[in-house]
Amino acid sequence: MALLLSPPKLVLLAVQQAVTADVECLAALAAHHGAILRKELLLRIILTYLPEALQSSEYVGFIKQLERGAFSEKETKDIDITAVGALSEDEARKRVKKLRLLPLTAPGDAGEAGKDVTTQFLLCRAYRVDEEAGLLNELPGLLTPFLDHDPCIRTLTVSTLLPLLRRNCEYHTERPISYTLHGFQQLPDEVAVNLLLSQTGSREEDLPFVGRDLRGLIGPWLLNEKRWKGRQLKLAPGTESETGLCPGWEHVSTWLTGQASKSWRVAVNAIEQWEGPNDIDSGGLAEAWLNDEERNYLKHTYARAALASTYLISDVSVEALEGAYGIVAKTSLLLDQDPLSPLHTAAGMLPPLAEQVSDELALPRNATYMRNDLLSSSNVLTAPLPSSLVFIQALILSAFIMTKSGCSISVRRAGDLALLQDEREQKSEAAKLIHGLMNGNNKTDDRFWLKMRNEVLWLRDWGAEDESVSPDAPGRGIFGQVKREFLEMEILKAFLANNRFTLARSIYEDPPTPPISKKVLQDTVFSTAQTAYDNASNPNRTRGGLKKCDDIIKAFPKTVEKSLPAAKRIEALLRATHALSEYRLVLKQGEPFTPVVLRVHPDPVSIVGKILEQNPKSYTRIQDLLDLGTQMVKAGLTHKQKSSVKPSPEEELQIEASELDLVERRITALSIDAALTEDDFETAYSYVVNRVSAMKPSLSDEFSWKAALQAGKYRRTARTLRPTHLGTSSANVEIRHLEQRIECLATALRIAPPPTLQEILNAFRRAEEELDAAIKAEDEKEDAWDAQGDILGGQGNMPGTFGGGGEKTRSGRQDGARYGGDGAGHRESARRQEKEEAPMSLFDLSRASVLSAQKNLSALSSLHRTVSSVSSSVQSQEGRVSLDQKSIASVGSDGEELPKQQRARKRDQLREAAMGTLVSGVGWLINAPAPPQGP
Repeated sequence: MALLLSPPKLVLLAVQQAVTADVECLAALAAHHGAILRKELLLRIILTYLPEALQSSEYVGFIKQLERGAFSEKETKDIDITAVGALSEDEARKRVKKLRLLPLTAPGDAGEAGKDVTTQFLLCRAYRVDEEAGLLNELPGLLTPFLDHDPCIRTLTVSTLLPLLRRNCEYHTERPISYTLHGFQQLPDEVAVNLLLSQTGSREEDLPFVGRDLRGLIGPWLLNEKRWKGRQLKLAPGTESETGLCPGWEHVSTWLTGQASKSWRVAVNAIEQWEGPNDIDSGGLAEAWLNDEERNYLKHTYARAALASTYLISDVSVEALEGAYGIVAKTSLLLDQDPLSPLHTAAGMLPPLAEQVSDELALPRNATYMRNDLLSSSNVLTAPLPSSLVFIQALILSAFIMTKSGCSISVRRAGDLALLQDEREQKSEAAKLIHGLMNGNNKTDDRFWLKMRNEVLWLRDWGAEDESVSPDAPGRGIFGQVKREFLEMEILKAFLANNRFTLARSIYEDPPTPPISKKVLQDTVFSTAQTAYDNASNPNRTRGGLKKCDDIIKAFPKTVEKSLPAAKRIEALLRATHALSEYRLVLKQGEPFTPVVLRVHPDPVSIVGKILEQNPKSYTRIQDLLDLGTQMVKAGLTHKQKSSVKPSPEEELQIEASELDLVERRITALSIDAALTEDDFETAYSYVVNRVSAMKPSLSDEFSWKAALQAGKYRRTARTLRPTHLGTSSANVEIRHLEQRIECLATALRIAPPPTLQEILNAFRRAEEELDAAIKAEDEKEDAWDAQGDILGGQGNMPGTFGGGGEKTRSGRQDGARYGGDGAGHRESARRQEKEEAPMSLFDLSRASVLSAQKNLSALSSLHRTVSSVSSSVQSQEGRVSLDQKSIASVGSDGEELPKQQRARKRDQLREAAMGTLVSGVGWLINAPAPPQGP
């Protein structure tokens, strides 16, 4: 029946078949009425009315048959014409005229598709299926059978459909791109690249698929001639077009370097997993059609982007540096260079790299290229050349050595150090590196320290092997401007700080040509010993930091002799500090005493005062304290050199002697004050008469005379310690105390400066007045006691006396009354007469002899005082011309104070001499002990 239909009805019937998606009937109709239902008409009907949701496989075969113009025999079956059979011809023509068939013109691609209607239909059908039904995954079934029909179909399928389909429907389905096929095709290159890679590596679990995205999305996307311009340019191998052959690829390089600065793991995985633009996954739909020039361009720009990425990795972790090194290793293979050793192996081998870095590359001005124009062809640091590869390899190795040693730096920081060659910055980083190595693991293994030394020295010159170059010449490395001597000194300090004494000797003392001079070695040893001392917390030299300080000094016996002044000072410092460990000492509340406090204290002798304050009875150990002060002087703690001119050895000896004398005076004075504070006057008096009195007056001594003065002003209290023995002095404790005070004041008077004499003389006068009053009171008490004894003796009650005494006494009193004289005077006269006339026992004889000796010696005392006064006057005129007339006049006006002082000072000595002579002569009569013999 279809054979009898008019052309309008045939068209309407074809439309009906397309609307109902009856492709088989449509094909049969086309097979019988090919003259009317021409290919273009049928394709337009299919494009307009065939449902877009219909699977491509349902009608692709018909398109192929239509393209070939040959249909299979099964298409000749009967066709149902019921839908159009009842229509009149006029009505059929009217309906045909109302049909709005879509043109076979792809939007924006008419020129590209040419006049081939099948190609136009496929393009238009692909766009409509995506736009109307959103069935992007149906398009491969539509276009793949026709890849060879027209190049534009293959280009659309491979460079647009395939990346978009993989991005939305396979790789990142959770975040699809919201663009249609045609919309995505029209996007600028930069936007398209960013959309395709927007989810690449965004999550940790996606990192293993970064290379897949680049290979499956970017690789096919680049296979579009529209993204390449100037393919007619002929590039020499290893060069690049200034304008860029492929702007789209330039955007991929920019994305790669951007990832390196934001998320270095993405960049590292991208380069390690992707072999570059030549590594394309087109799904078997196309082969790379790039020519050699374009391949070279892609390879070198990819290598440049990879090297640029290493400079942009800002993370300073070991993992990041391993990633950067992996990029360099991969780039080296990409550029057909020798493969690099693994990072840890290279760090252990420390390869010589300095000679492979060109002079042009190692210029300070190139430091800006690590931050700017990284992808520019003028950037020598990222140029795909062997020298650039070696340079970045050396930087990564340097940063790796620094980072694993605890001094983390980035590749860019290493580049700044190597290119700018700032000596101060390099020294700072070198010091931090060695400090980090000192705090590392395996510090007890000599191999660790040998490796550390080799690494530090390699960082200076990157393994330069030219022995003709001076050791002090600048190197290529990140410590190039630091002198080798400085690095050796810092390494030696690390050895000593970690007790590697044997290793240090084997390197710096034993070799015939050691790496540093003897003077530098000595200075380094002393500096390290002082650091160990300063870090000590225990003042005991057998423990902790002080023991280490002592061991460091003794570690180089050939170089650091004990006779060296610095060695002597450190030994004295150790002794002084160790002496302090015997005392309780707190200088600040809540802070324990540490040795460094002694070394830096502005007035170390004042610490002795703290010891005396905080340790009861410590003043009795004055010799230990004096030894402590001596060690302070020998350690150079008391003399702070203000002048920059070093004194001569003779001047140093004079300064030391002066300091020793002054420190001895001060510590003695502190001990006297401490004894007085603890009410131990006897010890204070002993220090004054035995130590202070032996000192010569000194203008710089403001301590001794003050201490003697304070001892002279001291007054006994109930807390004052009583003397353990009296010797030959007065049995009256008060008189003895006053005599001792006067002697202390006399010592103060002798050594005090003239302006202070008045104060001392006033105290002296008051003490003598008190002594005179005490002696007078004692004499009165003795007279009363004697009188009482006489009364008792006159009554015959005393053993050894004779009778008749009472009568004589009574008669004496009567004679006194009789003559009307003074009763007391007559009684005294009678008492003396009785003493002279009464028979004496041996006891009375001895007692009388002593009294007689005392009377006879008074003349000798007067004579001695006269001679002493004349001698003192002469000495005063010669040695103390500064004593003004006012002071002398005040002495005379106060009742001959000076003669009293001389009498008080010599009285005990004369008495002892007299009593010693007497006892030696008649002591056997009273069973007295023999006087001690002189030495």
